[in-house]
Amino acid sequence: MRPVRRLFDLESGPLIVRVCLIPLDSIRPHEMAREERLSELEREIREDGRLRVPVLVDGGSGALLDGHHRVEALRRMGARLAPAALVDYRSPGISVEPRRVDRPVSKELVVRTAREGGLMPPKTTRHVLQLELPEVGVRLEDLGVRMDGGPGRSPEG
Repeated sequence: MRPVRRLFDLESGPLIVRVCLIPLDSIRPHEMAREERLSELEREIREDGRLRVPVLVDGGSGALLDGHHRVEALRRMGARLAPAALVDYRSPGISVEPRRVDRPVSKELVVRTAREGGLMPPKTTRHVLQLELPEVGVRLEDLGVRMDGGPGRSPEG
């Protein structure tokens, strides 16, 4: 995964997190988003004018680990980029837990589902990091979103 711009790095034990701006189209979701939450979140993000929390992405596969609603809201707004916390998903500093008793999950299943373009039901997985991700507060304009409601623009121009 090639970041467009690196913002900062964090480290906690074996877990290294690179917070960057990455192309939105390089992110591969593994869960569906709930429409009712999506509409509400898109409105909140537009009103704020910023995306405050980076999405969590496996830097090797592009699998989206956390932030499915934020990514889909950005897509709908015409964004070209997303603030992402890139991790090595193989690290023992990150784990995955099931949120549903009827759906066992594993890191391998998450990556495979994302690579194959499949989608699990919303809120199937919960990822736990050894550290807390800080807010980034990236302006929507810097992600390519036109604030007049029109289609997104390139952050370079």
